[in-house]
Amino acid sequence: MKIPDNVINFLLNQGFVIISSIDNNGFPHVACKGIVSMTKEGKVHIFDLYRAQTLENLKRNPHVSITAVDEHRFAGFCLKGKARALHEKELSKELVEAWEARIANRLTQRLLKNIHEEKGHPRHPEALLPKPEYLIEIEVEEIVDLTPQHIK
Repeated sequence: MKIPDNVINFLLNQGFVIISSIDNNGFPHVACKGIVSMTKEGKVHIFDLYRAQTLENLKRNPHVSITAVDEHRFAGFCLKGKARALHEKELSKELVEAWEARIANRLTQRLLKNIHEEKGHPRHPEALLPKPEYLIEIEVEEIVDLTPQHIK
């Protein structure tokens, strides 16, 4: 499925997205993740840094959704699709470099906010993130615009 530019720009401008998978009891499991890259052709790449529940869920059931909202703009999107894990040896240099650029940008934004005395996390958590060992690749099958119809 093609992803429109406005959806790509919206999601890439969010600090994080919520990825939902299904746990072994059939319940939704949600986790905060950062998008590394998106393609117009319908692929979304997300690094999962902690190798915890999301990876185990994807092994049993590849169906996921990615959700992001901007409360100030009262807008959001949910992407639904199937995911798979790409492990370290399958990661392209471009994806690793894209991840590093996203982390550097997040650190820069946090430093600038701290300079402007906007209270935030007392440390710089991005600098403490582990090295990615795999990423989640999602093939988008459906896009849901979460903006209420009367506001569009």
